[in-house]
Amino acid sequence: MSRNVEFAMIEPSHFKQGMRRLAAGVSVITTIDGGQPHGFVATSVTSVAADPTPTLLVCVNRKVSCHDVIDRSGSFCVNLLAEPELELAKAFSSAESRHARFSTHEWRPLSTGAPALVGALASFDCVLTDRVSVHSHSIFLGTVVDIALPKTPLHPLIYADGQFDALRSRCASPAL
Repeated sequence: MSRNVEFAMIEPSHFKQGMRRLAAGVSVITTIDGGQPHGFVATSVTSVAADPTPTLLVCVNRKVSCHDVIDRSGSFCVNLLAEPELELAKAFSSAESRHARFSTHEWRPLSTGAPALVGALASFDCVLTDRVSVHSHSIFLGTVVDIALPKTPLHPLIYADGQFDALRSRCASPAL
């Protein structure tokens, strides 16, 4: 649907300031290519559908070194991080520590071979089913083919206002 209404463009920096107010869960997205594990930190992870086929999406900047690797490998694993994984999140968000990212924690392959973090809140192993290009990013859609749900306390690591954080309290509200 096309509208003939003109709007002023929002400055990207202003948009980013607003989006920093949206708290998001922290995930490490991993993949495997030629036997070599790759990964990065992401906060743009969303469930798309549960039925008939469980599907997730991950938004990835094309400048991220892992972008083309995911496209080439055809799979990725979304590892939801808990509060104790703060240092791991920092390592996966820094290019300087790329060489040691997989050396400090235990990882195991799921169905696609992509590394799943042992002890993550959940690990969703996905086969890449589609890619949509939007400006500087790609939206990777993946069908979930395997999942690891360890029995760990539910204390997610979050990202808000440009820094990693933790939930300090939980509101008493009915489940969604």
